[in-house]
Parts: sequence; structure tokens; C-alpha cells
Amino acid sequence: MIGLFLIALAAGAASALMFASPMSGAAMSILLALFAPVPLIVVGISWGRLCAAIGGVAAMAAVLALFGADRGVAFAVTIALPAWWLGHLVLLGRPMTEPQDGVEWYPPGSILLWIAAIATLIVAFAFGTDVSATNDDLRRLLSRVFTSAVPPDTVDIPRLVEFFLIVAPPLAAMIMTTILALSVVIAAKITAISGRLMRPWPRLRDTKLPPMTLAALCAIIAFCFPGGVVGLLARIAAAALLTAYALTGLAVLHTLTLPLRTRPLWLGLAYALMLTFIWPLPMLAMIALGIADAAFDLRHRFGPRQPPPLPVP
Repeated sequence: MIGLFLIALAAGAASALMFASPMSGAAMSILLALFAPVPLIVVGISWGRLCAAIGGVAAMAAVLALFGADRGVAFAVTIALPAWWLGHLVLLGRPMTEPQDGVEWYPPGSILLWIAAIATLIVAFAFGTDVSATNDDLRRLLSRVFTSAVPPDTVDIPRLVEFFLIVAPPLAAMIMTTILALSVVIAAKITAISGRLMRPWPRLRDTKLPPMTLAALCAIIAFCFPGGVVGLLARIAAAALLTAYALTGLAVLHTLTLPLRTRPLWLGLAYALMLTFIWPLPMLAMIALGIADAAFDLRHRFGPRQPPPLPVP
């Protein structure tokens, strides 16, 4: 028990340090802060939910004592609770008796849907319920940033600021969904390498969102047009779900390119384009591919055929 407690404290300390690293002013520290849930997810998958809970509480207490109540609450909402819940979902399973004994593990597609929901809540928490006050604060911040970075006579800074005010919440939801999905995969991979992963490694290219997700997305998009808190929440949720469909679109691409000799070229090109300034175009293509697969089951229709089962003697 003492060893479990020390492991939890070490993971909590690592997560708290990563969360507080942007105070150093280094550019790399922002990336560290985004992946602060990883240590807590690792201990949650490797040593159980209790270990993740102890580490999260200890880290939250440290952040609360060192940086104040606001940062302590932010750490709990954006790091500790999501990490504990995602680690819980990875270990979630139920026994099966038919067709054979075993464990039915919580599917990766459902975990991805939870990731989109958690990202929505985190971004909504960051922007708050007072939309006008948040927009005013962002407007002042962006005006200072663009004024110092761009000559005022070359760009219409007020119009640029207003554009970023519109795209900032959905963009934050897209980034948060991607970061949380990568955090779970990285944590599970670390756990698998250490030999402590309790469930078999899933084939990520088979990841599918639950069937009703597409209907929920259509309903959420209908609420994106009004202003105020409702419209803001709908735009954040729609962006998170569309990002989840983009990730399933990548899974579809991995599946459909299996028979191709040029598969590494196509996959490398897709990932490389997403790291360039034209990333919205391949992102839209992956979203369309993911939605098309959800609607028409492209992987089953056009994917590689499974060999027939061997005859039973």
C-alpha cells in the first residue's frame, strides 16, 4: 500500500509540474501543460482508479497551495478529473459467457465519444458563462498580441481580432479533443510497454463512434446559430464531435489503404498535410470520411475482406 501511495504521489507531482510549466516562459512548456493528464492516466491504467485518485488529489492540493484557488480548481476540472475518468473507462469491462468466456472491454469508439464530451466541458469551463466578459478579455488580449506581432498598416487588426473571437472556442475544442485522445493512446502505450496493461491492445483502425453520435451531431449543429451561452456551447460541442469524426476518418484511411503498396506514402502525406498551414483542408477531408463511414460503413464495403474461417473438424 505504501508503494502504491508513493507511485500516486510521483504521478501527481509530475502532472502538477507539467501543469505549472508555462510559468517558466518556455515555448515547449505549453506542450507539456497540454499533456499534463498523461502521468495520472498511466497510473490509473497501471495501478487502478484509487492510485489515480490519490495522485490527482495530491497534485490538486499542491497546485492549490502554491498557486491559489483558481489554478487549483482549474487543475481539478481540466486535468485530474478527466485523467481519472479516462483511466477508469480504459479498464472498464464486463464478463462474457457467449460465444466464449472472456471480458468485453469498453470500446475505443465510446472512449473517443467521452473524450469529445470532456473536451467540450473543459473548453466551456475555460470560456465561462459570461460570454460578453470573456469576449472583452479575449479582444484586449488578441489586440495586444496582434499589435506587437503584425504592423498595423498591413493588416486590419480589429477585423482579425473579431475573426479569432469567432473561431477561438471551436478551435480550442478541436485541439483539446485531439490532445486528450493522444494522451490516452500515449498513456496506454506506456502501460503496454511496461507490461501492466490489463486489456488487450485494440486495433485503433477499427474505432467507430456509437451509432447515435451522428444524430446527436446534427441536433447540436441546429443550436450553433443563436448567440449567447447556448450557441457557444453548441459550437464547442460540434467542433469536438467533428474532431472525433476526423480521428475516425483517419482510422478509415488506415483501413482502406491496407491493400495498397503505396500505403505509407498516402498515410504519411495525410499526416504531413495536417501539420502544415493548410491543415483545415485535410481535416475537412477526414471529417467527411469519418461521417461517410458512419453513414455507409465504408470499411465494411470497401475494406480488405477477412479470410473465411477454417472448417471445424
